[in-house]
Amino acid sequence: MSDSPAVAVPDGGTVRPIVRWGEPVMHRALQVVTAYDEELVTLVADMFATMYAADGAGLAANQIGVDLRVFVFDCTDGDDRRVTGAVCNPELTLPEGSDRNLDDADEGCLSLPGAFTPCARPDWARVDGTDHTGARVTHMGEGGTLARCLQHETDHLNGMVFGDRVPIRARKRLYKEAAELAGTFPSDWPVSPRAGSP
Repeated sequence: MSDSPAVAVPDGGTVRPIVRWGEPVMHRALQVVTAYDEELVTLVADMFATMYAADGAGLAANQIGVDLRVFVFDCTDGDDRRVTGAVCNPELTLPEGSDRNLDDADEGCLSLPGAFTPCARPDWARVDGTDHTGARVTHMGEGGTLARCLQHETDHLNGMVFGDRVPIRARKRLYKEAAELAGTFPSDWPVSPRAGSP
């Protein structure tokens, strides 16, 4: 859910190649957004266009090679309600103690395309930050894809990929699956479609 007034997300963006795991920008904390200008609006529009072209639920700026603390998302909450937004400089809140319930569901990443493995995460999450206009926003996910997405994308901005959160054996299987599928994803995917895509 969102506690923030609905703001139209920018459209008309350009699809950009998605950066893969292993590139330095994927594995370091990103820079704070300080300028809410046309350049940021263009970036957010491009991020949405790229996420949709890749059929993703979320995308962080470093996944298109940009060193800024911003992510976009479009996914469903536990009640199957669709929530869309852009978040700059997110602060993530997770439940603690008896309020903490883990959801051990499959997770994937557009920067390791096609591969999935179970990753246990709290089934509730909240992010507070600003949108691409500088307005304060709060998004909360309870169950569904949204809670997982908010955590996954905030991790990206801190230089963490979800493979860092799974046991070593599961991580090795994840990398093996990704390696087997790598040839079906062009280096500029999703600018160029995956092999065999319509």
